[in-house]
Amino acid sequence: MFAPQGDPQYPGSQIRGPKCLLHSRLFYRIPGPHPQQATVANLFHAVLLPAAESSINPGSYYVAYPGNYTFVISDTPACKNSTPFLLLVVPVPPSGRAARDAIRKTWGSKKLVLGQLVETLFMLGLSGGADASKQQEELRRESRQYRDLVQSDFLDSYRNLTIKTMMTLEWLATNCPRTSYVMKADSDVFLHVKNLVRLLLDSSTAKHNYMTGLVWWHSKVLRNPFNKFYMPRHVVPEPEYPPYPLGMSYVMSMDLPAKILGVSPQLKAVFIEDVYLGMCLKRLGIHPTDPPKDTLFLVDPRHPLSDCSLSKLITTTTKSILQMVDYWQRIREAQTKSGNMCL
Repeated sequence: MFAPQGDPQYPGSQIRGPKCLLHSRLFYRIPGPHPQQATVANLFHAVLLPAAESSINPGSYYVAYPGNYTFVISDTPACKNSTPFLLLVVPVPPSGRAARDAIRKTWGSKKLVLGQLVETLFMLGLSGGADASKQQEELRRESRQYRDLVQSDFLDSYRNLTIKTMMTLEWLATNCPRTSYVMKADSDVFLHVKNLVRLLLDSSTAKHNYMTGLVWWHSKVLRNPFNKFYMPRHVVPEPEYPPYPLGMSYVMSMDLPAKILGVSPQLKAVFIEDVYLGMCLKRLGIHPTDPPKDTLFLVDPRHPLSDCSLSKLITTTTKSILQMVDYWQRIREAQTKSGNMCL
């Protein structure tokens, strides 16, 4: 997720920039009769940048997609026994049981919203490490209990989020062609499902070629190799990425998964998953749609949010599972009362 804040369940997913070295001045002595001054930028371009670029694997900006991946867990009735209007898809690591359980008890628990059927699924890859087989058996038990897990056989890691996104689209295109919309939401996100359904039912919302969220326009390609999202010119020569909705949460009409998959073989898959979706949309000639209000999709807001703010949004990142649960409880309590939450 190319965002100011990453999923806490993927260690290292947050952006942590260098300690403001480029915002200060560094002095060093050049051999010669007089000491001279140089900014850290001079050092950076003369010494640090070439050294860093030479140490980076040229293939590390791409992920292994397409690949011969299969679904090893997919025993869910979603899109089989019924046709949901909206599918909520949550990418989460195998170890994220606490987040899955919290979502099942809160915003993922709603099945009928404003008269529309809503289903929730969790998308996973394979565990790594010494306890992988034990964790896989636990996932199979969890799947038998809840029947809401879809797992593919790629290594689940933050660097492989593009693979997870594309495998999600493959599953959706194959299993849910009659569903109207799909919402992707990270596991650290609070989702106001009623507000989302209300937006999708609005007559002004497109039914085809539609994707919205917190859309980033004119996002600069980062050329600093010390940045987590560094991208060299030989991978992305343009100075800006195509517009894309921020990966923390976005919703699309269900015709788009198959269309994105159709053009993806023409584009090498980069590791920044939301950027790659933007590249695919550009190849399709489709632009993401800005939400009708700036208050609908919030990233890294000032917490805690007020009742008024909660009543207006669709999604927001949260700082913890407890905070996400608290926001859901406050919304539920407010909906049982009459009156304007902003008064």
